Amino acid sequence: MKFPAITTLAISLFLSAGLSVSAHDGHAHAPVVNVPEADINLSTPWAGKHVAFLGDSMTDPKNKSTKKHYWKYLETLMGIHPHVFARSGYKWDGIYKKAEEMNAAVGDSIDAIIIWAGTNDYNHSIPIGDFYTETMDSVNVNGKMELRKHREFLMNDSTFTGNINRVMSYLKHNYPDKQIIIMTPIHRGYAKFNDKNVQPDENYANGQGLYIESYISTLREAATLWSVPVIDLYSESGLFPMEMNHGRYFHSSEMDLLHPNDNGHYRIARTIQSRLNTIPPTF
Repeated sequence: MKFPAITTLAISLFLSAGLSVSAHDGHAHAPVVNVPEADINLSTPWAGKHVAFLGDSMTDPKNKSTKKHYWKYLETLMGIHPHVFARSGYKWDGIYKKAEEMNAAVGDSIDAIIIWAGTNDYNHSIPIGDFYTETMDSVNVNGKMELRKHREFLMNDSTFTGNINRVMSYLKHNYPDKQIIIMTPIHRGYAKFNDKNVQPDENYANGQGLYIESYISTLREAATLWSVPVIDLYSESGLFPMEMNHGRYFHSSEMDLLHPNDNGHYRIARTIQSRLNTIPPTF
């Protein structure tokens, strides 16, 4: 199948030039990506699987920065059936609500769950907290009682780690045989939605004095502690909105370098596709 030159440029994962960017308003008017047949692979174990997506504005279908979200492109690329539970602005405490909503809506009928959240926890200066509480406790070791340090997951709705623990505990309990995947946020660029909603780029620390990398590292650690795969979009998507030439992947090079447009979402979808090919959808 042959595509027009401008479409071919738009769909290339490693595009470095050639997208149409409006000069008068700063918006990257990217059309919906026409997925090339060469990128489609319906012969993996993911084809036909029902996948729930929990997230914030990056996943929320009501977010109009893109015409098609990454999960919609994945439907074409991999043949999955997406079930979306997301809301703009949500932090990990909101992901717990979405997990409950998912359970009520689809029950046990899904095959995998993918979570993409954390950028709003950074932006809203949520304390990171600790994954565990630690006490001294007696335990039987080879027939003898010994006093040793003992840890338990700390569950709360006031820290980043506490909310991650709540979500993961809920999902591990209710979906023990499902694949659960954590995705890290992408890099954060500048965004101004109105005079009272101005969000600096990631080179500014938040109100806790922390950079976004602290939240990214925490998500990576959470994936290890809860024994789930992590798709590291922060490192692997290649999207870097602080570089002016990456404005072509975002909604507005002047006002919204936070939300990807269709070119950005397609690049994200291709990154996810490559990683999912290494992860079993079901057990």
